[in-house]
Amino acid sequence: MHIAEGFLPPAHAIAWGAASAPFVVHGVRSLTREVREHPESTLLLGASGAFTFVLSALKLPSVTGSCSHPTGTGLGAILFRPPVMAVLGTITLLFQALLLAHGGLTTLGANVFSMAVVGPWAGYGAYRLLRRYDVPLMVTVFCGAFVADLSTYCVTSVQLALAFPDPGSGFLGALGKFGSVFAVTQIPLAVSEGLLTVVVMRLLVQSSKGELTRLGVLSAKSGTTGSKEQAVAR
Repeated sequence: MHIAEGFLPPAHAIAWGAASAPFVVHGVRSLTREVREHPESTLLLGASGAFTFVLSALKLPSVTGSCSHPTGTGLGAILFRPPVMAVLGTITLLFQALLLAHGGLTTLGANVFSMAVVGPWAGYGAYRLLRRYDVPLMVTVFCGAFVADLSTYCVTSVQLALAFPDPGSGFLGALGKFGSVFAVTQIPLAVSEGLLTVVVMRLLVQSSKGELTRLGVLSAKSGTTGSKEQAVAR
């Protein structure tokens, strides 16, 4: 959910930038540690960032000043945890603002907060909660990607409603209007993104089982005994 360049009032743009900054700084430290301690993960990190870049560039017109699109952040959050995804998402949003005129520099903080901070944390939380109750791996992956996408749209709706409250019904009225318009395109997109993320995860289980085991996506037993996760992945 990219808010367009110059669309937010300056005070809102600054506030969202300040809110996003600590998450990005923490993410840089987490990413640096991951690359330093496990340089073999660089390829998978790059693939996670590319997945986010490609999916979030597929935009559909929506509310004036914004758009609907998949986010692609659920996969990276599941693989490397949300702090790392805050950095990958920020890089994605920065490149898209500079190269594709998608989003903007003044609205970068707001877009980072919704897509690279809240989305990954919400998606990862859903994934971890379901894993705790032994839900099959691919079901948890779908739900994680779905929630990451949908929560991003919810936060963007809040951001726009705060910036442009309805003259009659205020913040809540604007939130209902923005949310209902976004939902028409975003809910089907979230379902599609969840399914695509499952397809990608199936491929990773086949090609990068050792790395997924190290990252905790697969249990140590699944690589040798064919546990529930491996069976579902097939």
